Amino acid sequence: MAENEVKDVAGESKSDKFKRLASKRVVSAISKIELIANLAAPSYEYTPEEVAKILAALQGSVDKVKAAFSKQKIEKTVFTL
Repeated sequence: MAENEVKDVAGESKSDKFKRLASKRVVSAISKIELIANLAAPSYEYTPEEVAKILAALQGSVDKVKAAFSKQKIEKTVFTL
């Protein structure tokens, strides 16, 4: 273990904890996004405006993740159609 690596209470380094949590959360997020993509099936009816609103909300969330990693201030948003 590197000298600057700090272990938390469970004995897991901050880096290992980040990797463990990031892996789970990104897999989960991708799965949820793929479920949203399923809404494009012919069994649903939607307007171009609704699609644009969904895509803007998703892009906004991705932008917030980018901002968080670059240490910029982020605000929570609520999505409704």
